[in-house]
Amino acid sequence: MRICWDWRLARVLDGDGEIVDESIWDGRRSPASVAQRISRLTAGRMTDEARRLSERFPDAVPTPNYDLAPGEWPALDADETELIQQASLLIAQEGVADAAGDPDRRLEHLVRAGDELKASWTTLEARVVEWAGLFLPELDIDAERSRIPNALASASSLEDAAAVLGTVPAEAGISDSEWQALCDWSEGVVEVESRIRKVEDATRVLTLEHLPSTSALIGPLLAARLSTAAHGRMRLARLPSGTVQVLGAETSFFLHLRSGIPVPKHGHIFQHPWVCRSPRWVRGKISRMLSGKISICSRLDAFEGQPWGDSEVAEVEARVQEIRQRHPKPRRR
Repeated sequence: MRICWDWRLARVLDGDGEIVDESIWDGRRSPASVAQRISRLTAGRMTDEARRLSERFPDAVPTPNYDLAPGEWPALDADETELIQQASLLIAQEGVADAAGDPDRRLEHLVRAGDELKASWTTLEARVVEWAGLFLPELDIDAERSRIPNALASASSLEDAAAVLGTVPAEAGISDSEWQALCDWSEGVVEVESRIRKVEDATRVLTLEHLPSTSALIGPLLAARLSTAAHGRMRLARLPSGTVQVLGAETSFFLHLRSGIPVPKHGHIFQHPWVCRSPRWVRGKISRMLSGKISICSRLDAFEGQPWGDSEVAEVEARVQEIRQRHPKPRRR
């Protein structure tokens, strides 16, 4: 015997497809109630009707409706079709609402948006600095690079911008149309930079709430990047520390597997000052230690443990200093 069910009814069928017993849902049929029952079915749960029949026929084998022969299961009538369409819309709306409330999804958008803005800003900023350098030949571009876009965007002429930057313009000068183009381009650089700050501020606020311990250890921006690279807080908490260590270095890791190049010692965590400002020969050791601490913090965040504070972070920093002092020089080969 087989037992089959959907949101409308449940049936027990014998080997010949004959109905042995049947239980029909007699509740109030509304889009909300149908949506609730369909959600239960999607989660793999039995309806009340199917459960009653399974208790009555314990030897009946659960069988999906799509495995039945044509004609063994009643088709939807016009009213039921309309009802299930309305219920499907409700389920879709609930899914969108759940996604909007998922901090992991929101962090992913914030991190990706920040990366895209930074990529655009790098190109725009390089263009305006080189362009302005043509008309400000005596300007120390390396020293004044960060001030150039703001100076050009807020100036009414090239001479005003030169005065703000403490230099003099070229004798050839610049035409009014080209100055306007350069000024507009500089305003675009300043605007993109402002957008980056806003995205980063929003990322910090959300990450401090979603990943408090990891944020305390490595900073909210890097914590958000690691969580996004791991596809969510819960998956980050379940990854071994060795995998956390190389998150962001997937290309190098697969080249190591394929071509035998040295295995990468760090991925995104290289951005942390404890790693990037350490001597080259101790970065791998610090990365290994730090990734283990990140794994602990991510599990505290995922399973709502006591968040880390300044004392725990200070202990990790002391451990970094100990590693640096223990290895003051590169190892001889």
